[in-house]
Amino acid sequence: MTRDARALTLPEELILLALDPERGKPTCNARDLAYGTAGAVLAELEIQGRIREERGRVQVVNPPDPADPLLAALLRTLDPPAKGRRRPGVRARRWVGDYDRHVQEKYLDLLVERAVLSRETRRFLGVFPYHRHFPGVPDLARKVLDRFTAAEAAGYPDHRDRVLAALVSAIGLAGELTRLGRTGRTAMKVMRRSEWTAAAVRYHVKQNESGDGWSGGGGESGGCGGGGGD
Repeated sequence: MTRDARALTLPEELILLALDPERGKPTCNARDLAYGTAGAVLAELEIQGRIREERGRVQVVNPPDPADPLLAALLRTLDPPAKGRRRPGVRARRWVGDYDRHVQEKYLDLLVERAVLSRETRRFLGVFPYHRHFPGVPDLARKVLDRFTAAEAAGYPDHRDRVLAALVSAIGLAGELTRLGRTGRTAMKVMRRSEWTAAAVRYHVKQNESGDGWSGGGGESGGCGGGGGD
């Protein structure tokens, strides 16, 4: 069953923006997209009023499960409010680093299940399986991109669009997606620095760039084109 583009969550939107519709793989480093997807989950939960951030830690402020089953399951991985603890919650950076691949895999499976994406399984060197993901019918990825472009042209009047732009910058996709050149990249960079979820993602992206992170596998990794996120 397909979904309307307006009903997609932030992690789903970020994945659709990052995928190359012709090659079926991310236009940025696969691990960076995984970090971004995890950060987008935190951003979605914050927008829904489920969590808040304080001094780098994520605190659950509205424990009842959200309607989305996957978001509900991920919310339960975060610490609930705890009495008598000086600093409740988990570190945002740590959660992004611990759950990145798990979150990305779950959301890709969900998008395939809902026919938003189709999946092809291939083998690297004829042995190691990996996946390619292509837009479904109707093409919600194109609708998400059109909405993103319209939001940029309007100056990101909606908070949700600003958060998505910050995450796009954090994973190095600003240069790929902006229609405003350097001005567009700079605007997204400013938003990235003001959003704690994007800052947590960017920390891991920089670690990955320095060689301390995982570089992907099965031909799924690779640098972003179009000028990067800075």
